Amino acid sequence: MLDTVAAKVVSPPVMDGLPPERRRWAVAAIFTALAMASLDTAIANIALPAIASDLHVSPAEVVWVVNVYQIALVATLLPLGALGEIVGHQRIYLGGLLLFTLASLGCALAWSLPSLLVARTLQGLGASGLMSVNTALVRFVYPSRMLGRGLGHNALVVGTAFTLGPTIASSILAFGPWPWLFAVNLPFGVIALVIGMRTLPATPRATHGFDFTSAALASICLGLFIIGIGSGAHKTSPPLVIAELVGALVVGWILTRRQADHPAPMLPIDLFRRPIFALSAATAVCSFAVQGLAFVSLPFYFEDVLHRSQVETGFFLTPWPLVVAIMAPIGGRLSDRYPVGILGSIGMLLLGFGMVLLATLPAEPGVANIVWRMVICGIGFGFFQTPNMRAIMSSAPTHRSGGASGIVATARLTGQTTGAALAALCFALAGHEGATWALALGAGFAVLGSVMSVSRLAFTQKPKA
Repeated sequence: MLDTVAAKVVSPPVMDGLPPERRRWAVAAIFTALAMASLDTAIANIALPAIASDLHVSPAEVVWVVNVYQIALVATLLPLGALGEIVGHQRIYLGGLLLFTLASLGCALAWSLPSLLVARTLQGLGASGLMSVNTALVRFVYPSRMLGRGLGHNALVVGTAFTLGPTIASSILAFGPWPWLFAVNLPFGVIALVIGMRTLPATPRATHGFDFTSAALASICLGLFIIGIGSGAHKTSPPLVIAELVGALVVGWILTRRQADHPAPMLPIDLFRRPIFALSAATAVCSFAVQGLAFVSLPFYFEDVLHRSQVETGFFLTPWPLVVAIMAPIGGRLSDRYPVGILGSIGMLLLGFGMVLLATLPAEPGVANIVWRMVICGIGFGFFQTPNMRAIMSSAPTHRSGGASGIVATARLTGQTTGAALAALCFALAGHEGATWALALGAGFAVLGSVMSVSRLAFTQKPKA
């Protein structure tokens, strides 16, 4: 009975992408909102000292401005992705964009830390609406023959936003107070909302209902996991960290049991039964764990070991995301023609090689000696990212695009959080040598990801449903 329900979707019929003119406008709306959500993470980090000073709070308190946003974002990705399959991905996207824009206004008008934390929580929920269905919408906007190219452009936007985020934030703070960092979202949000309402495709909708209890369980599971990883990174009491992580596992087990026979489970166990999907998702977690390990450990290495300034550190970190932004569209185009197992394996091997090179830097490296190593990491990560994202989306049936899209975002944030926590652990165990340990561990994750990527060649992808 449930299998029959799963196969039913309501109008409109599935189309192979939008006409070129409408596609361009739809892409403009999608990528504008995605850039806003991606930029907001970077600019909030830069603004923390200014916010703490203005609101008269301690650094330990102001860090929750970042934490509540991340928890709200990660905890609701899977429920909102599942809801998109029922009500339409475009509705979740537009609702998320509206909430993100209004919450940005709330952040700009915040008069105290509690009011700012409420606004940031709502902003994280809005960002989750955007990111949970982002790749699902790209799948419906671009024709299947151009999916790799579309996902490459998607990765280009994210990479560019992360590259320019600190520079944009610093420029805004040079001319105005920190509320301007959030107020700048308002005009772009309104423009993207107007364009999106006119051009985003109405996607097919499943007929099964939304399971609110399972949505709550999924949010608790992911929320506890992120809190537990973060607690471990901040050297919280080990029993508390263990309790949080065990709690996440228990709630996840309950959720899995509850939705064992569901046609579209909130935690998409049906999709993980597909070898290519499962391997691609696991490889994605590995890749973003490498990124998390590198981006947490390298600033300490550059400043504490090499005695470089903060400005120099920012310069050294820039080549990685910049090259990712350049390579992502190239990898996307290649993934439309060549097996993603091979492309992904090459990319992860390059990333691992770059991590080894960084871990074995000479005692007093010159600028060029550091930069070319970061470039190799960026080439490998960018070459891997888009083909792997294409593999995740293409291996899922069309009516499960929301679940697949949620996993894309969840894998990214889970990997980054895990990598950051492992980097903190390396520093706790080895002091200044922790950076070298973290980079070596990142190389190990990259090799593991490469093996999993190439193993996808053993499985033949079935035609999409």
